[in-house]
Amino acid sequence: MELSKLVDELDLEVIAGYNNEKKEVNGAYIGDLLSLVMSKAESGNLWLTIQTHLNVIAVATLVDVSAIIIVENMEIDEDTIKKADSVKVPLLKTKLSAYELASKLAKLGV
Repeated sequence: MELSKLVDELDLEVIAGYNNEKKEVNGAYIGDLLSLVMSKAESGNLWLTIQTHLNVIAVATLVDVSAIIIVENMEIDEDTIKKADSVKVPLLKTKLSAYELASKLAKLGV
């Protein structure tokens, strides 16, 4: 499924690094421990996390995720937003918990 369709379907807030993305999403990974995300997430996954510091952008770039979705309406560091814009990593936000968002993604076939 295209990332842009998910943004619309799930009413995700676009924070940075997004330009009506046609990127394909092939699953999701939920995790907050960066070392596990690096070893377990796959290219093309959505990454659902509460982590908002600058290092999430580096990990997202390394893994080549389709987007980072910050759950539970966590406040995002300004440096993280600037870096996501500069390297074009889609950074999205939702008030939903990771579980609630994952359930909706599963219903959409992600």
